[in-house]
Amino acid sequence: MSSSPLLLRATELIGHPIVTLDGGDDIAEVKDVVYGTAEAALLGFTLNRRGFWGRRMKQVLAWNRVAALGGHAVMIATAADLDDSDDVLVQEVKGARHRNVIGSEVITDSGQRLGEVTDVVILVADEPEVVGYEIGGSEVLTPRSGGHVFIPLPETLAVSGEALIVPAAVSDFVSDDLAGFGAAVERFREHLRSAT
Repeated sequence: MSSSPLLLRATELIGHPIVTLDGGDDIAEVKDVVYGTAEAALLGFTLNRRGFWGRRMKQVLAWNRVAALGGHAVMIATAADLDDSDDVLVQEVKGARHRNVIGSEVITDSGQRLGEVTDVVILVADEPEVVGYEIGGSEVLTPRSGGHVFIPLPETLAVSGEALIVPAAVSDFVSDDLAGFGAAVERFREHLRSAT
């Protein structure tokens, strides 16, 4: 999909045009990013029509239909890649399993409250991967930066009720800079692998 890895906040993708490779047509825009909390994965996008009178479209765009993703557009092969019958994504959007992770509380597996999710951090490479959360409202972590911080996620994530559970060791790998966050994720995951 993308030739070099790129870290993006999920909310940065909202409003990105959906452009076809076959004709360069600007056919839709990202309305919302569909994130599967159970899978800790980017599933795809809900869409709006382009233009001043743009409104929500029935079609969705599953991640596996995305040809490329960059800082300014989402590329697909053809307009036929927009689908209103993608069962997994449509079920997620209709609320069968969907919940908005923004605003969810993050707690360590030792019971310490870290804060609330303000955004989801996506590593865009050959396959997108949710690698962290931007959190705010933390009395424990934000004194380092005076505001929001980024916490890395393990390769598998636990969800309990309304809370997102992360290993307590995450506190040692917090970053206040998105540009350097990829290295923190790698160090955190290596730490977890070596601890088992």
